[in-house]
Amino acid sequence: MNPPTPPARLLPLFTLVAVSGVSSLGIAMTLIAIPWFVLHGTGSGARTGLVAAAEMLGLLCSAVLAGPVVDRLPARAVSAGADVLSGAALVLVPLLHSRGALPLPVLVCLVFVVGAARGPADTAKQLLLTGAMEGARVTAERATSAVEGARRIGMMTGAPLAGLLIATAGPVRTLCADVAAMLLCALLVALLVPAAGATRTAAPAVGSYVRDLRTGWTRLRRDRLLRAMTTVLLVTNALDGALNGVLYPAYGTRVLHSSSLFGAMVTAIGAGALLGAALFGWAGHRAPRRALFVAAFMLVGAVRCAALAAEPAPVVLLALLALSGIGSGVVGPLMMSVAYQRVPQDVRGRVFGLLVACALAATPLGMLGAGVLLDHWGLTWSLVATGAVYLGVTLAPLVLRVWRQLDIPVPATPQRDQAGDRAGGAAQVPVPASSH
Repeated sequence: MNPPTPPARLLPLFTLVAVSGVSSLGIAMTLIAIPWFVLHGTGSGARTGLVAAAEMLGLLCSAVLAGPVVDRLPARAVSAGADVLSGAALVLVPLLHSRGALPLPVLVCLVFVVGAARGPADTAKQLLLTGAMEGARVTAERATSAVEGARRIGMMTGAPLAGLLIATAGPVRTLCADVAAMLLCALLVALLVPAAGATRTAAPAVGSYVRDLRTGWTRLRRDRLLRAMTTVLLVTNALDGALNGVLYPAYGTRVLHSSSLFGAMVTAIGAGALLGAALFGWAGHRAPRRALFVAAFMLVGAVRCAALAAEPAPVVLLALLALSGIGSGVVGPLMMSVAYQRVPQDVRGRVFGLLVACALAATPLGMLGAGVLLDHWGLTWSLVATGAVYLGVTLAPLVLRVWRQLDIPVPATPQRDQAGDRAGGAAQVPVPASSH
């Protein structure tokens, strides 16, 4: 029997799990408050999609460009600083709105900054999680499941709280809670998470910065399974963007006619996802990954869209959304546990950033497309079309042979990492991608 891990070694992991929950609580409020604000203020699905797409575009840009910097700067400082920047951009929304100085272009710019700050913040926390789970002697499956579970609890709590605050105080003031959440995350990371492996070298020169970007891209490009996973996530994240940014708010306003029930939708998905994350942490390492991947995406996409398109009674809808949420809870930790096994530690900032960037590259287009589709086709047919595309993409791992590698995990070792560096290519480790 292994001796118990001292509490001091568990504290960084517990802190990062808590930060995941607090951050998600604030993000859930923003996810509901900003689209609700735009949709009620303008009545335009296209404008709602534009604002939602701006945050994803900011996240996409920072994911591509910030990787080499995150690899070289202290991860703790990057995480805390980016959270502070995100909070500063969000606090300007209620301030400017109260003065009548928040036209749509200004709101789009502020939301873009929020997304741009999220990229390095999320990547830095992933790097900090590496040292935290090693110090706590916890497997990647259990650590990523704990983080995912906390994230889902935050979403579950934040969604109904946002619905309540929108109904009582309005969507703009609801954003103040997200500001508080971002500042609390920055404080917790700065005080309780050690800066292990923080600074590797001085700030990169232009030449080395470009070389670092190229190195991360080369590692991603030469791994066939990573490319296949990223392609699937490119499409499914675009569809998720359409759902989260446009179709969910439209469903809340046009079908449910209630911000509280809209919040309950997100809560139901979060409850199912929490169960899915717990199940994966408990038994995920024993299950075949390819089968889990397909089953999870089936629940996330086709089942969810069909449930919404059918417009059942609220209690039935919430039950079906909770079922589909189980898939969401499995996808995130499954992808990240594969990522930690396949990507060498010294380039994770670059590769993780590029994985996120590639996986989210089409998300703004999905949001914009959903807004146009909503205005021309209506809500029901928009949901049917989204579900049909989701189903087709979900079945790809059952057809293509490259996906068999999901069931052949080989942990990365320092020797392999160094060998991969000398070869100038990707580490030859049989092998993440983004989360849903």
